[in-house]
Amino acid sequence: MSTHPDRGADVRSRAPQSVRLPLRAVLAVVVRPQLWVTAIRVMFHLAPSGWWRRAPFLPLPDADYLRFRMVTAYGGDGSTPADEHDLVTYLRWCRNWPALVRR
Repeated sequence: MSTHPDRGADVRSRAPQSVRLPLRAVLAVVVRPQLWVTAIRVMFHLAPSGWWRRAPFLPLPDADYLRFRMVTAYGGDGSTPADEHDLVTYLRWCRNWPALVRR
């Protein structure tokens, strides 16, 4: 567990909820190179404007948006993490959507 030397508190506990992706979800994309470009495009598309000006300086979706998506996908209060199979299915849908629209 990492702690800040001056404060002694767990630094990871302060990370925004949107940063905490389940490792299985990340690995589900990492092992599918055909989804890498789509995942990067989606990540930048969902990132709020000016993401580079705010910590953690990553193009991550807004926490409220993610919570809304989790509520609409899984119900409850939105605290349920995304299922890795659903993430892969969503990325495949995003990748195939332009071809489906042109039909």
